[in-house]
Amino acid sequence: MSEPQSDARLFAPATERNAGPILDVLRGALPARGTVLEIASGTGQHAAHFAAAMPDLEWQPSDADPRARASITAWREHAGTANVPNLPNLRLPLDLDVCREPWPIDAVDAIVCINMIHIAPWEAAIALVKGAGKRLPADGVLVLYGPYRRGGAHTAPSNEAFDTQLRERDPAWGVRDMEAVEALAQAEGFVCEQIVTMPANNFSLVFRKR
Repeated sequence: MSEPQSDARLFAPATERNAGPILDVLRGALPARGTVLEIASGTGQHAAHFAAAMPDLEWQPSDADPRARASITAWREHAGTANVPNLPNLRLPLDLDVCREPWPIDAVDAIVCINMIHIAPWEAAIALVKGAGKRLPADGVLVLYGPYRRGGAHTAPSNEAFDTQLRERDPAWGVRDMEAVEALAQAEGFVCEQIVTMPANNFSLVFRKR
């Protein structure tokens, strides 16, 4: 759950906790320079954290939710305060729904999507990977983070319980099979370069476009 600040910024404790481990993966996966599109940026905490840690990359956040975009903008506007470093490489958020073409950006060097495909219909995962295939160059990177099933089974009882909660909220949601996501990406010209086990029973999947 996101907690409001005294301004438009939203704060999610889980986002704060996983920012460091995800950054470790991104440092090894992303190009040294270029534009990174973050899909479903949520509160904007990740965008601020990653942009600060990787100043040679242009970080382009996005979200389909106006409240999230307001939060991202607020995190950006608070750059330069005592708590957040100056972030000249953090762009204003785009209104981007992966299922709605055309996207408001045509070409990027890498795409990052954190904790989205399990809280959206499977059609969103399809649209995400197809959209990435259209906009990434050869050797471009797509990084997906979140919980996954492996071999048709959950990797932890907590993930199974979480999956049940998601499907009760919306039958189209749910923890995805990693193999299905890999097959989806392969069909769009990506190879799975790395599977990284993350804290709290999550995974980072690093795909590279052929």
